[in-house]
Amino acid sequence: VSVMSGQLRDAPRRMVVGVDGSEPSKAALRWAAPVAEALGAHIEAVIAWEYPSTFAGPVYVDTRPDVDAETIVGETLDAVFGSQRPPGLTVAVHEGSARSVLLDASEGAEMLVVGSRGHGGFVGLLLGSVSAACAEHAHCPVVIIPAPHT
Repeated sequence: VSVMSGQLRDAPRRMVVGVDGSEPSKAALRWAAPVAEALGAHIEAVIAWEYPSTFAGPVYVDTRPDVDAETIVGETLDAVFGSQRPPGLTVAVHEGSARSVLLDASEGAEMLVVGSRGHGGFVGLLLGSVSAACAEHAHCPVVIIPAPHT
């Protein structure tokens, strides 16, 4: 909230959605779109990336996880929304663990929406470590979207 010309003015409302290309993250985007519209908020699709901590063998591997993350978020948005992206949708690509990036992004957000599990972890888990950490430590309300049934 800022003061302009002696009047209180609301800051734009923001709904953060964690994206990693998984089906649960696509379900989170699908869920968030009508809710963001109803709240008068825009969606901020957030993806995190890290450099691998180890490399296989002595051969240098030309890896660009930052570029891969941008590709993943773009393909995910295309798969979910096609050319009909929600108004005001923004993308944030940050270096760091998904947990820390999403917790930081939750600061000042109306809501944080994540899938119940992403590409990390074990498929049999009902709740992934990132979604559990977000539910416990986020700076805003958290909605965890279950994996779609196939």
